[in-house]
Amino acid sequence: QVDIVESGGGQVQPGGSLKLSCVASGAPSSIYAVDWYRQAPGKKRELVAELEGDGRTKYADSVKGRFTVSRDRSENGVYLTMDNLKPEDTAVYYCNVHLEIDSVLWKDNWGLGIQVAVSS
Repeated sequence: QVDIVESGGGQVQPGGSLKLSCVASGAPSSIYAVDWYRQAPGKKRELVAELEGDGRTKYADSVKGRFTVSRDRSENGVYLTMDNLKPEDTAVYYCNVHLEIDSVLWKDNWGLGIQVAVSS
């Protein structure tokens, strides 16, 4: 019914930047909130950033000061801007959004994941 589409990943050198996008398309809906996760090979999934419906944000200690969550309601998208990237940021990144559909909240709508690789 609703497709969650991620984009913006890729390979960058240490110190570089990337901006990940997470856009909801298909049936009429809007993104109420988003959690951004990442999972490196052989490691447990990690919650790295949150954007609540009231605009509050939270960040994991490992990314605080470098990552920023934002929203563009006109495009029905949420974003993760990543600055000063480090090799340890290499992982597959997932958005998990709460959707508003006819004033009803639907939890746990996942993107398929997108690769971020930080290396020389």
